[in-house]
Amino acid sequence: MNTDAEKKKRLNGGVRNLVVVLGDQLDAGGAALEGFDATTDAVWMAEVAEESTHVWSTQPRTALFLAAMRHFRDELRGRGWRVEYSEIGDKENSGSLAGELARAVRRLKPERMIVTQPGDWRVRAALEAVAAELGVMWEERADRHFLCSLEEFRTHAAGRKQLRMEFFYREMRRKHRVLLDANGEPEGGQWNYDPENRGSFAKSGPEGLRAPKRFPPDAVTRRAIADVERIFAKHPGRLEAFDWPVTRVQAREALEDFVKYRLERFGEFQDAIWLGEPWLFHSRLSAAMNLKLLDPREVIAAAEAAYRGGKASLASVEGFIRQILGWREYVRGVYWLHMPEYVERNALKAEEALPGFYWTGEVPMACLRDAIRQTLDLGYAHHIQRLMVTGLYSLMLGVKPQEIHAWYLAVYVDAVEWVELPNTLGMSQYADGGVMASKPYVATGNYIKRMSNACAGCRFDPAQSTGERACPFTTLYWDFLLRHERRLAANPRMGLQVKNLARLDAKAREAIQARAETIRKNGGVPPGAGAEARAKGNGQAELPGL
Repeated sequence: MNTDAEKKKRLNGGVRNLVVVLGDQLDAGGAALEGFDATTDAVWMAEVAEESTHVWSTQPRTALFLAAMRHFRDELRGRGWRVEYSEIGDKENSGSLAGELARAVRRLKPERMIVTQPGDWRVRAALEAVAAELGVMWEERADRHFLCSLEEFRTHAAGRKQLRMEFFYREMRRKHRVLLDANGEPEGGQWNYDPENRGSFAKSGPEGLRAPKRFPPDAVTRRAIADVERIFAKHPGRLEAFDWPVTRVQAREALEDFVKYRLERFGEFQDAIWLGEPWLFHSRLSAAMNLKLLDPREVIAAAEAAYRGGKASLASVEGFIRQILGWREYVRGVYWLHMPEYVERNALKAEEALPGFYWTGEVPMACLRDAIRQTLDLGYAHHIQRLMVTGLYSLMLGVKPQEIHAWYLAVYVDAVEWVELPNTLGMSQYADGGVMASKPYVATGNYIKRMSNACAGCRFDPAQSTGERACPFTTLYWDFLLRHERRLAANPRMGLQVKNLARLDAKAREAIQARAETIRKNGGVPPGAGAEARAKGNGQAELPGL
Protein backbone atom coordinates (compact mmCIF):
# COMPACT_ATOMS: atom_id res chain seq x y z
CA MET A 1 0.00 0.00 0.00
CA ASN A 2 1.32 3.44 -0.88
CA THR A 3 1.75 5.88 1.97
CA ASP A 4 0.75 9.55 1.72
CA ALA A 5 4.46 10.43 1.70
CA GLU A 6 5.08 8.13 -1.25
CA LYS A 7 2.16 9.62 -3.17
CA LYS A 8 3.42 13.14 -2.50
CA LYS A 9 6.89 12.17 -3.66
CA ARG A 10 5.46 10.70 -6.83
CA LEU A 11 3.51 13.89 -7.54
CA ASN A 12 6.72 15.90 -7.13
CA GLY A 13 8.46 13.80 -9.76
CA GLY A 14 10.40 11.58 -7.39
CA VAL A 15 10.30 7.79 -7.08
CA ARG A 16 10.48 5.19 -4.35
CA ASN A 17 12.50 2.55 -6.20
CA LEU A 18 14.66 3.24 -9.23
CA VAL A 19 15.00 -0.06 -11.07
CA VAL A 20 18.19 -0.17 -13.11
CA VAL A 21 17.87 -2.13 -16.37
CA LEU A 22 21.04 -2.55 -18.38
CA GLY A 23 21.28 -3.15 -22.11
CA ASP A 24 21.77 -6.90 -21.70
CA GLN A 25 18.89 -7.32 -19.22
CA LEU A 26 15.87 -6.95 -21.50
CA ASP A 27 13.62 -9.39 -19.67
CA ALA A 28 10.30 -8.16 -18.30
CA GLY A 29 10.39 -11.08 -15.87
CA GLY A 30 13.87 -10.20 -14.61
CA ALA A 31 14.59 -10.21 -10.90
CA ALA A 32 15.00 -6.43 -10.62
CA LEU A 33 11.48 -5.83 -11.96
CA GLU A 34 9.81 -8.20 -9.52
CA GLY A 35 7.45 -6.25 -7.26
CA PHE A 36 7.53 -3.18 -9.50
CA ASP A 37 4.82 -0.69 -8.52
CA ALA A 38 3.85 1.55 -11.41
CA THR A 39 2.47 4.17 -9.02
CA THR A 40 5.71 4.76 -7.09
CA ASP A 41 8.62 3.19 -8.98
CA ALA A 42 10.49 3.93 -12.20
CA VAL A 43 12.73 1.99 -14.55
CA TRP A 44 16.04 3.61 -15.50
CA MET A 45 17.81 2.82 -18.78
CA ALA A 46 20.57 4.70 -20.58
CA GLU A 47 22.40 4.58 -23.89
CA VAL A 48 25.91 5.98 -23.44
CA ALA A 49 28.89 6.44 -25.74
CA GLU A 50 31.24 4.91 -23.18
CA GLU A 51 29.81 1.45 -23.83
CA SER A 52 30.88 1.74 -27.48
CA THR A 53 34.25 3.40 -26.89
CA HIS A 54 35.83 1.66 -23.88
CA VAL A 55 36.40 -0.96 -26.56
CA TRP A 56 36.07 0.23 -30.15
CA SER A 57 32.70 -1.37 -30.75
CA THR A 58 31.61 -2.06 -34.29
CA GLN A 59 28.46 -0.48 -35.67
CA PRO A 60 26.42 -3.74 -35.78
CA ARG A 61 27.11 -4.44 -32.09
CA THR A 62 26.11 -0.95 -30.97
CA ALA A 63 23.05 -0.90 -33.23
CA LEU A 64 21.77 -4.19 -31.84
CA PHE A 65 22.00 -3.00 -28.25
CA LEU A 66 20.33 0.35 -28.96
CA ALA A 67 17.54 -1.13 -31.08
CA ALA A 68 16.75 -3.86 -28.54
CA MET A 69 16.85 -1.40 -25.62
CA ARG A 70 14.45 1.01 -27.32
CA HIS A 71 11.99 -1.73 -28.14
CA PHE A 72 12.09 -2.91 -24.53
CA ARG A 73 11.58 0.64 -23.29
CA ASP A 74 8.52 0.95 -25.49
CA GLU A 75 7.20 -2.39 -24.26
CA LEU A 76 7.42 -1.29 -20.62
CA ARG A 77 5.86 2.09 -21.35
CA GLY A 78 3.06 0.25 -23.12
CA ARG A 79 2.28 -1.35 -19.75
CA GLY A 80 1.92 2.09 -18.22
CA TRP A 81 5.27 1.93 -16.45
CA ARG A 82 7.44 4.97 -15.98
CA VAL A 83 10.74 4.57 -17.83
CA GLU A 84 13.45 7.18 -17.37
CA TYR A 85 15.44 6.75 -20.57
CA SER A 86 18.52 8.54 -21.92
CA GLU A 87 19.10 8.25 -25.65
CA ILE A 88 22.63 8.45 -26.92
CA GLY A 89 21.96 11.62 -28.89
CA ASP A 90 20.39 13.59 -26.02
CA LYS A 91 22.20 16.89 -25.44
CA GLU A 92 22.31 16.33 -21.67
CA ASN A 93 23.73 12.82 -21.98
CA SER A 94 26.96 12.62 -19.98
CA GLY A 95 28.30 9.73 -22.04
CA SER A 96 28.78 7.23 -19.19
CA LEU A 97 26.49 4.88 -17.28
CA ALA A 98 27.76 6.23 -13.95
CA GLY A 99 27.21 9.81 -15.08
CA GLU A 100 23.69 9.15 -16.34
CA LEU A 101 22.70 7.20 -13.24
CA ALA A 102 24.03 9.93 -10.96
CA ARG A 103 22.11 12.55 -12.94
CA ALA A 104 18.88 10.56 -12.62
CA VAL A 105 19.37 9.91 -8.89
CA ARG A 106 19.94 13.59 -8.12
CA ARG A 107 16.76 14.48 -9.99
CA LEU A 108 14.49 11.65 -8.83
CA LYS A 109 15.84 11.18 -5.29
CA PRO A 110 14.93 7.48 -4.98
CA GLU A 111 15.04 5.72 -1.63
CA ARG A 112 16.55 2.64 -3.20
CA MET A 113 18.13 1.44 -6.42
CA ILE A 114 17.41 -2.13 -7.51
CA VAL A 115 19.44 -4.00 -10.12
CA THR A 116 19.83 -7.53 -11.41
CA GLN A 117 23.50 -8.44 -11.10
CA PRO A 118 25.35 -6.93 -14.08
CA GLY A 119 27.26 -9.21 -16.41
CA ASP A 120 30.31 -6.96 -16.49
CA TRP A 121 32.57 -6.36 -13.49
CA ARG A 122 33.43 -2.85 -14.67
CA VAL A 123 29.79 -1.82 -14.96
CA ARG A 124 28.88 -3.33 -11.62
CA ALA A 125 31.67 -1.46 -9.83
CA ALA A 126 30.77 1.85 -11.51
CA LEU A 127 27.08 1.67 -10.59
CA GLU A 128 27.75 0.57 -7.01
CA ALA A 129 30.09 3.54 -6.65
CA VAL A 130 27.30 5.92 -7.67
CA ALA A 131 25.00 4.48 -5.02
CA ALA A 132 27.69 4.77 -2.36
CA GLU A 133 28.64 8.31 -3.32
CA LEU A 134 25.05 9.57 -3.32
CA GLY A 135 24.02 7.61 -0.24
CA VAL A 136 21.24 5.60 -1.88
CA MET A 137 20.42 2.05 -0.79
CA TRP A 138 21.72 -0.44 -3.39
CA GLU A 139 19.90 -3.75 -3.79
CA GLU A 140 21.46 -6.28 -6.14
CA ARG A 141 19.41 -9.34 -7.03
CA ALA A 142 20.66 -12.65 -8.41
CA ASP A 143 20.19 -13.15 -12.13
CA ARG A 144 17.51 -15.83 -12.51
CA HIS A 145 18.17 -16.06 -16.23
CA PHE A 146 20.90 -18.64 -15.60
CA LEU A 147 20.42 -22.26 -14.61
CA CYS A 148 23.39 -22.27 -12.23
CA SER A 149 23.67 -19.61 -9.55
CA LEU A 150 27.06 -18.16 -8.70
CA GLU A 151 26.84 -19.78 -5.27
CA GLU A 152 26.22 -23.18 -6.87
CA PHE A 153 29.22 -22.75 -9.13
CA ARG A 154 31.47 -21.79 -6.22
CA THR A 155 30.34 -24.96 -4.46
CA HIS A 156 31.11 -26.97 -7.58
CA ALA A 157 34.58 -25.40 -7.84
CA ALA A 158 35.51 -25.68 -4.16
CA GLY A 159 38.29 -28.16 -3.50
CA ARG A 160 38.87 -29.05 -7.14
CA LYS A 161 42.44 -28.87 -8.41
CA GLN A 162 41.15 -28.34 -11.93
CA LEU A 163 37.81 -27.23 -13.31
CA ARG A 164 36.53 -29.11 -16.32
CA MET A 165 33.38 -28.22 -18.19
CA GLU A 166 32.44 -31.83 -18.92
CA PHE A 167 31.97 -32.70 -15.25
CA PHE A 168 30.04 -29.50 -14.60
CA TYR A 169 27.86 -30.21 -17.64
CA ARG A 170 26.93 -33.66 -16.34
CA GLU A 171 25.92 -32.17 -13.00
CA MET A 172 23.70 -29.66 -14.78
CA ARG A 173 22.10 -32.34 -16.93
CA ARG A 174 21.23 -34.34 -13.81
CA LYS A 175 20.01 -31.38 -11.81
CA HIS A 176 17.73 -30.05 -14.55
CA ARG A 177 16.86 -33.50 -15.92
CA VAL A 178 17.86 -32.66 -19.48
CA LEU A 179 18.30 -35.48 -22.02
CA LEU A 180 17.99 -38.18 -19.38
CA ASP A 181 16.20 -41.50 -19.75
CA ALA A 182 13.64 -42.92 -17.33
CA ASN A 183 16.42 -44.19 -15.06
CA GLY A 184 18.12 -40.81 -14.82
CA GLU A 185 20.96 -41.88 -17.12
CA PRO A 186 22.10 -39.95 -20.21
CA GLU A 187 19.87 -40.47 -23.19
CA GLY A 188 21.47 -42.95 -25.58
CA GLY A 189 23.98 -44.12 -22.99
CA GLN A 190 26.51 -41.31 -23.55
CA TRP A 191 26.92 -37.87 -22.03
CA ASN A 192 28.74 -36.40 -24.98
CA TYR A 193 28.44 -36.99 -28.74
CA ASP A 194 31.19 -34.60 -29.79
CA PRO A 195 33.03 -37.18 -31.98
CA GLU A 196 29.93 -37.31 -34.21
CA ASN A 197 29.85 -33.52 -34.56
CA ARG A 198 33.07 -32.84 -36.43
CA GLY A 199 31.96 -33.24 -40.02
CA SER A 200 33.20 -31.16 -42.94
CA PHE A 201 31.51 -30.49 -46.27
CA ALA A 202 32.24 -32.28 -49.53
CA LYS A 203 33.94 -30.36 -52.32
CA SER A 204 30.52 -29.41 -53.64
CA GLY A 205 29.84 -27.51 -50.43
CA PRO A 206 26.94 -27.48 -47.97
CA GLU A 207 23.64 -28.81 -49.22
CA GLY A 208 20.14 -27.96 -48.09
CA LEU A 209 21.05 -24.61 -46.54
CA ARG A 210 18.16 -22.40 -45.55
CA ALA A 211 19.10 -18.90 -44.44
CA PRO A 212 17.98 -17.89 -40.93
CA LYS A 213 14.77 -15.91 -40.64
CA ARG A 214 15.45 -12.24 -41.26
CA PHE A 215 14.03 -9.34 -39.27
CA PRO A 216 14.11 -6.22 -41.45
CA PRO A 217 14.48 -3.08 -39.33
CA ASP A 218 11.26 -1.35 -38.30
CA ALA A 219 11.02 2.39 -37.58
CA VAL A 220 12.52 2.07 -34.09
CA THR A 221 15.45 0.02 -35.33
CA ARG A 222 16.02 2.28 -38.34
CA ARG A 223 16.31 5.27 -36.02
CA ALA A 224 18.80 3.42 -33.85
CA ILE A 225 20.83 2.54 -36.94
CA ALA A 226 20.79 6.16 -38.08
CA ASP A 227 22.06 7.30 -34.66
CA VAL A 228 24.90 4.78 -34.80
CA GLU A 229 25.88 5.80 -38.33
CA ARG A 230 25.92 9.45 -37.26
CA ILE A 231 27.57 9.23 -33.83
CA PHE A 232 29.94 6.33 -34.51
CA ALA A 233 30.67 7.02 -38.17
CA LYS A 234 34.38 6.24 -37.76
CA HIS A 235 33.77 2.90 -36.05
CA PRO A 236 34.26 -0.23 -38.17
CA GLY A 237 31.47 -2.42 -39.44
CA ARG A 238 28.53 -2.09 -41.79
CA LEU A 239 24.79 -1.88 -41.19
CA GLU A 240 23.30 -2.49 -44.64
CA ALA A 241 22.58 -6.14 -43.77
CA PHE A 242 21.39 -5.57 -40.20
CA ASP A 243 18.49 -7.97 -39.55
CA TRP A 244 18.93 -9.28 -36.01
CA PRO A 245 15.94 -10.06 -33.77
CA VAL A 246 15.53 -7.12 -31.38
CA THR A 247 12.34 -8.06 -29.50
CA ARG A 248 11.21 -11.09 -27.56
CA VAL A 249 8.61 -11.91 -30.21
CA GLN A 250 11.27 -11.89 -32.91
CA ALA A 251 13.65 -13.93 -30.74
CA ARG A 252 10.98 -16.61 -30.30
CA GLU A 253 10.46 -16.70 -34.07
CA ALA A 254 14.22 -17.09 -34.56
CA LEU A 255 14.26 -20.02 -32.13
CA GLU A 256 11.40 -21.75 -33.91
CA ASP A 257 13.09 -21.17 -37.27
CA PHE A 258 16.35 -22.76 -36.09
CA VAL A 259 14.72 -25.81 -34.52
CA LYS A 260 12.58 -26.43 -37.58
CA TYR A 261 15.11 -25.88 -40.34
CA ARG A 262 18.71 -26.15 -39.08
CA LEU A 263 18.98 -28.02 -35.77
CA GLU A 264 18.97 -31.46 -37.41
CA ARG A 265 22.15 -30.72 -39.37
CA PHE A 266 23.74 -28.39 -36.83
CA GLY A 267 25.50 -31.16 -34.94
CA GLU A 268 27.37 -32.83 -37.77
CA PHE A 269 28.54 -29.56 -39.32
CA GLN A 270 28.91 -27.27 -36.31
CA ASP A 271 32.72 -27.15 -36.74
CA ALA A 272 32.71 -26.74 -40.53
CA ILE A 273 33.54 -23.55 -42.42
CA TRP A 274 32.56 -22.56 -45.94
CA LEU A 275 33.69 -19.25 -47.44
CA GLY A 276 30.87 -16.81 -48.03
CA GLU A 277 28.39 -18.78 -45.91
CA PRO A 278 28.33 -17.16 -42.47
CA TRP A 279 25.31 -18.90 -40.97
CA LEU A 280 25.46 -22.49 -42.26
CA PHE A 281 23.38 -24.58 -39.78
CA HIS A 282 24.07 -22.43 -36.71
CA SER A 283 21.30 -21.04 -34.53
CA ARG A 284 22.08 -17.29 -34.50
CA LEU A 285 20.45 -17.21 -31.05
CA SER A 286 23.34 -16.28 -28.76
CA ALA A 287 22.76 -12.54 -29.06
CA ALA A 288 19.07 -12.89 -28.18
CA MET A 289 19.94 -15.03 -25.16
CA ASN A 290 22.68 -12.68 -23.99
CA LEU A 291 20.31 -9.70 -24.24
CA LYS A 292 17.83 -11.82 -22.21
CA LEU A 293 15.22 -11.78 -24.95
CA LEU A 294 15.29 -15.57 -24.75
CA ASP A 295 15.54 -17.72 -21.64
CA PRO A 296 18.02 -20.60 -21.98
CA ARG A 297 15.43 -22.95 -20.45
CA GLU A 298 13.04 -22.43 -23.35
CA VAL A 299 15.85 -22.87 -25.87
CA ILE A 300 16.98 -26.13 -24.25
CA ALA A 301 13.39 -27.34 -23.99
CA ALA A 302 12.71 -26.61 -27.66
CA ALA A 303 15.80 -28.55 -28.74
CA GLU A 304 15.02 -31.51 -26.49
CA ALA A 305 11.43 -31.57 -27.73
CA ALA A 306 12.75 -31.80 -31.29
CA TYR A 307 14.72 -34.91 -30.32
CA ARG A 308 11.81 -36.48 -28.43
CA GLY A 309 9.57 -35.79 -31.41
CA GLY A 310 11.94 -37.40 -33.89
CA LYS A 311 12.73 -34.10 -35.61
CA ALA A 312 16.45 -33.99 -34.78
CA SER A 313 19.14 -36.52 -33.94
CA LEU A 314 20.42 -37.06 -30.41
CA ALA A 315 23.98 -36.15 -31.41
CA SER A 316 22.86 -32.85 -32.90
CA VAL A 317 20.59 -31.91 -30.01
CA GLU A 318 23.13 -32.92 -27.37
CA GLY A 319 25.83 -30.88 -29.09
CA PHE A 320 23.59 -27.83 -29.18
CA ILE A 321 22.40 -28.18 -25.58
CA ARG A 322 26.00 -28.65 -24.40
CA GLN A 323 26.84 -25.18 -25.70
CA ILE A 324 24.07 -23.66 -23.57
CA LEU A 325 23.71 -25.81 -20.46
CA GLY A 326 27.43 -26.61 -20.45
CA TRP A 327 29.67 -23.92 -21.88
CA ARG A 328 27.46 -20.89 -21.40
CA GLU A 329 26.81 -21.57 -17.72
CA TYR A 330 30.38 -22.72 -17.15
CA VAL A 331 32.08 -19.62 -18.54
CA ARG A 332 29.86 -17.37 -16.44
CA GLY A 333 30.90 -19.29 -13.34
CA VAL A 334 34.58 -19.01 -14.26
CA TYR A 335 34.22 -15.26 -14.89
CA TRP A 336 32.73 -14.41 -11.50
CA LEU A 337 34.91 -16.91 -9.67
CA HIS A 338 38.14 -15.27 -10.85
CA MET A 339 37.34 -11.61 -11.53
CA PRO A 340 38.64 -8.94 -11.35
CA GLU A 341 42.21 -10.25 -11.66
CA TYR A 342 41.28 -12.75 -14.38
CA VAL A 343 41.33 -10.13 -17.12
CA GLU A 344 45.01 -9.41 -16.47
CA ARG A 345 46.24 -12.99 -16.86
CA ASN A 346 48.91 -13.71 -19.44
CA ALA A 347 50.29 -17.18 -18.71
CA LEU A 348 52.22 -17.42 -21.99
CA LYS A 349 53.65 -13.89 -21.61
CA ALA A 350 52.40 -12.87 -25.05
CA GLU A 351 53.14 -9.22 -25.86
CA GLU A 352 52.63 -8.71 -29.61
CA ALA A 353 50.22 -6.00 -30.78
CA LEU A 354 46.96 -7.06 -32.41
CA PRO A 355 47.47 -6.80 -36.19
CA GLY A 356 45.67 -3.90 -37.80
CA PHE A 357 44.05 -6.20 -40.35
CA TYR A 358 41.74 -7.48 -37.60
CA TRP A 359 39.92 -4.16 -38.09
CA THR A 360 39.91 -4.22 -41.89
CA GLY A 361 40.01 -7.80 -43.16
CA GLU A 362 42.76 -6.76 -45.60
CA VAL A 363 44.94 -9.85 -45.24
CA PRO A 364 46.18 -12.36 -47.84
CA MET A 365 45.15 -15.53 -45.95
CA ALA A 366 41.73 -16.55 -47.29
CA CYS A 367 40.41 -18.03 -44.03
CA LEU A 368 41.29 -14.96 -41.98
CA ARG A 369 40.05 -12.56 -44.64
CA ASP A 370 36.67 -14.27 -44.85
CA ALA A 371 36.19 -14.59 -41.06
CA ILE A 372 37.21 -10.99 -40.31
CA ARG A 373 35.24 -9.37 -43.11
CA GLN A 374 32.19 -11.41 -42.16
CA THR A 375 32.65 -10.35 -38.54
CA LEU A 376 32.88 -6.66 -39.42
CA ASP A 377 29.91 -6.79 -41.79
CA LEU A 378 27.56 -8.88 -39.64
CA GLY A 379 28.92 -8.78 -36.10
CA TYR A 380 28.99 -12.57 -36.23
CA ALA A 381 31.25 -15.57 -36.74
CA HIS A 382 30.57 -19.07 -35.47
CA HIS A 383 32.59 -20.68 -32.70
CA ILE A 384 35.16 -22.46 -34.88
CA GLN A 385 35.88 -19.30 -36.85
CA ARG A 386 36.51 -17.58 -33.53
CA LEU A 387 38.50 -20.36 -31.87
CA MET A 388 40.39 -21.92 -34.78
CA VAL A 389 40.84 -19.02 -37.21
CA THR A 390 40.98 -15.55 -35.64
CA GLY A 391 41.76 -16.83 -32.14
CA LEU A 392 44.24 -19.45 -33.30
CA TYR A 393 46.19 -16.94 -35.34
CA SER A 394 46.48 -14.39 -32.53
CA LEU A 395 47.49 -17.12 -30.05
CA MET A 396 50.28 -18.50 -32.20
CA LEU A 397 51.41 -15.04 -33.29
CA GLY A 398 51.80 -14.15 -29.61
CA VAL A 399 49.28 -11.30 -29.38
CA LYS A 400 48.82 -9.82 -25.93
CA PRO A 401 45.63 -11.51 -24.66
CA GLN A 402 44.10 -8.26 -23.42
CA GLU A 403 44.22 -6.86 -26.96
CA ILE A 404 42.48 -9.80 -28.60
CA HIS A 405 39.97 -9.81 -25.71
CA ALA A 406 39.14 -6.17 -26.44
CA TRP A 407 38.69 -7.01 -30.12
CA TYR A 408 36.27 -9.87 -29.47
CA LEU A 409 34.29 -7.74 -27.03
CA ALA A 410 34.10 -4.96 -29.63
CA VAL A 411 33.15 -6.83 -32.78
CA TYR A 412 30.56 -9.49 -31.91
CA VAL A 413 26.92 -8.63 -31.34
CA ASP A 414 26.61 -11.39 -28.71
CA ALA A 415 29.64 -10.20 -26.73
CA VAL A 416 29.03 -9.42 -23.06
CA GLU A 417 32.11 -9.65 -20.89
CA TRP A 418 30.96 -12.51 -18.64
CA VAL A 419 30.78 -14.83 -21.65
CA GLU A 420 33.36 -13.30 -23.97
CA LEU A 421 36.30 -12.95 -21.58
CA PRO A 422 36.69 -16.58 -20.41
CA ASN A 423 36.10 -17.88 -23.93
CA THR A 424 38.76 -15.55 -25.33
CA LEU A 425 41.34 -15.28 -22.57
CA GLY A 426 40.98 -18.86 -21.38
CA MET A 427 39.69 -21.12 -24.13
CA SER A 428 41.14 -19.34 -27.16
CA GLN A 429 44.37 -17.78 -25.87
CA TYR A 430 45.23 -20.10 -22.95
CA ALA A 431 46.18 -16.96 -21.04
CA ASP A 432 44.70 -18.29 -17.79
CA GLY A 433 47.16 -21.20 -17.82
CA GLY A 434 44.55 -23.94 -17.97
CA VAL A 435 41.54 -22.79 -15.93
CA MET A 436 39.16 -22.91 -18.90
CA ALA A 437 40.90 -25.39 -21.18
CA SER A 438 43.17 -28.34 -20.45
CA LYS A 439 45.55 -27.40 -23.28
CA PRO A 440 46.24 -24.65 -25.81
CA TYR A 441 44.17 -25.20 -28.96
CA VAL A 442 46.87 -24.97 -31.64
CA ALA A 443 46.98 -26.50 -35.11
CA THR A 444 48.64 -26.12 -38.49
CA GLY A 445 46.86 -24.84 -41.56
CA ASN A 446 45.91 -28.44 -42.31
CA TYR A 447 43.13 -28.21 -39.73
CA ILE A 448 41.57 -25.32 -41.63
CA LYS A 449 42.04 -27.19 -44.90
CA ARG A 450 40.22 -30.22 -43.47
CA MET A 451 37.31 -28.18 -42.06
CA SER A 452 36.81 -25.65 -44.87
CA ASN A 453 37.30 -24.75 -48.51
CA ALA A 454 39.49 -21.76 -47.64
CA CYS A 455 42.80 -23.30 -48.68
CA ALA A 456 41.65 -24.21 -52.19
CA GLY A 457 41.86 -20.64 -53.41
CA CYS A 458 44.56 -19.37 -51.08
CA ARG A 459 48.10 -18.56 -52.17
CA PHE A 460 49.57 -20.38 -49.16
CA ASP A 461 50.14 -24.11 -48.76
CA PRO A 462 49.20 -25.54 -45.33
CA ALA A 463 51.64 -28.42 -45.83
CA GLN A 464 54.60 -26.04 -45.87
CA SER A 465 56.12 -24.28 -42.86
CA THR A 466 58.92 -22.40 -44.63
CA GLY A 467 59.37 -20.82 -48.02
CA GLU A 468 57.33 -18.25 -49.92
CA ARG A 469 54.20 -20.40 -50.10
CA ALA A 470 54.30 -21.55 -46.48
CA CYS A 471 50.98 -21.12 -44.68
CA PRO A 472 51.48 -18.67 -41.80
CA PHE A 473 49.31 -20.88 -39.59
CA THR A 474 51.70 -23.77 -40.14
CA THR A 475 54.81 -21.65 -39.61
CA LEU A 476 53.44 -20.14 -36.43
CA TYR A 477 52.24 -23.52 -35.15
CA TRP A 478 55.75 -24.98 -35.15
CA ASP A 479 57.16 -21.73 -33.82
CA PHE A 480 54.60 -21.80 -30.98
CA LEU A 481 55.66 -25.31 -29.99
CA LEU A 482 59.33 -24.31 -30.13
CA ARG A 483 58.82 -21.20 -28.02
CA HIS A 484 56.80 -23.03 -25.35
CA GLU A 485 58.36 -26.50 -25.65
CA ARG A 486 59.31 -26.87 -21.99
CA ARG A 487 55.93 -25.76 -20.68
CA LEU A 488 53.93 -27.82 -23.16
CA ALA A 489 55.99 -30.98 -22.58
CA ALA A 490 54.57 -31.08 -19.05
CA ASN A 491 51.00 -31.11 -20.37
CA PRO A 492 49.77 -34.70 -20.94
CA ARG A 493 47.40 -33.59 -23.71
CA MET A 494 50.21 -31.90 -25.64
CA GLY A 495 52.71 -34.76 -25.47
CA LEU A 496 52.28 -36.04 -29.02
CA GLN A 497 52.45 -32.59 -30.55
CA VAL A 498 55.61 -31.70 -28.64
CA LYS A 499 57.22 -35.04 -29.56
CA ASN A 500 56.75 -34.13 -33.22
CA LEU A 501 59.33 -31.40 -32.74
CA ALA A 502 61.94 -34.16 -32.90
CA ARG A 503 61.25 -34.30 -36.65
CA LEU A 504 62.82 -30.84 -37.03
CA ASP A 505 66.57 -30.58 -37.31
CA ALA A 506 68.46 -27.45 -36.29
CA LYS A 507 68.28 -25.96 -39.78
CA ALA A 508 64.52 -26.45 -40.02
CA ARG A 509 63.96 -24.94 -36.57
CA GLU A 510 66.03 -21.91 -37.47
CA ALA A 511 64.13 -21.39 -40.73
CA ILE A 512 60.73 -21.67 -39.02
CA GLN A 513 61.67 -19.25 -36.27
CA ALA A 514 63.16 -16.77 -38.74
CA ARG A 515 60.00 -16.77 -40.86
CA ALA A 516 57.79 -16.46 -37.77
CA GLU A 517 59.81 -13.49 -36.60
CA THR A 518 59.46 -11.85 -40.01
CA ILE A 519 55.68 -12.34 -39.84
CA ARG A 520 55.64 -10.58 -36.48
CA LYS A 521 57.78 -7.71 -37.73
CA ASN A 522 55.36 -7.34 -40.66
CA GLY A 523 52.46 -6.79 -38.27
CA GLY A 524 51.20 -10.35 -38.61
CA VAL A 525 51.38 -10.40 -42.41
CA PRO A 526 53.58 -13.07 -44.06
CA PRO A 527 56.59 -12.12 -46.16
CA GLY A 528 55.88 -11.38 -49.81
CA ALA A 529 52.42 -9.93 -49.16
CA GLY A 530 53.46 -6.59 -50.60
CA ALA A 531 53.92 -3.13 -49.14
CA GLU A 532 50.19 -2.34 -49.13
CA ALA A 533 49.30 -5.42 -47.03
CA ARG A 534 52.18 -4.73 -44.64
CA ALA A 535 51.02 -1.15 -44.14
CA LYS A 536 47.49 -2.28 -43.40
CA GLY A 537 48.79 -4.97 -41.10
CA ASN A 538 50.75 -2.41 -39.10
CA GLY A 539 48.00 0.19 -38.94
CA GLN A 540 46.77 -0.47 -35.41
CA ALA A 541 48.37 2.61 -33.87
CA GLU A 542 46.32 4.83 -36.20
CA LEU A 543 42.98 3.39 -35.13
CA PRO A 544 40.97 5.46 -32.64
CA GLY A 545 39.81 4.01 -29.36
CA LEU A 546 42.70 1.59 -28.84
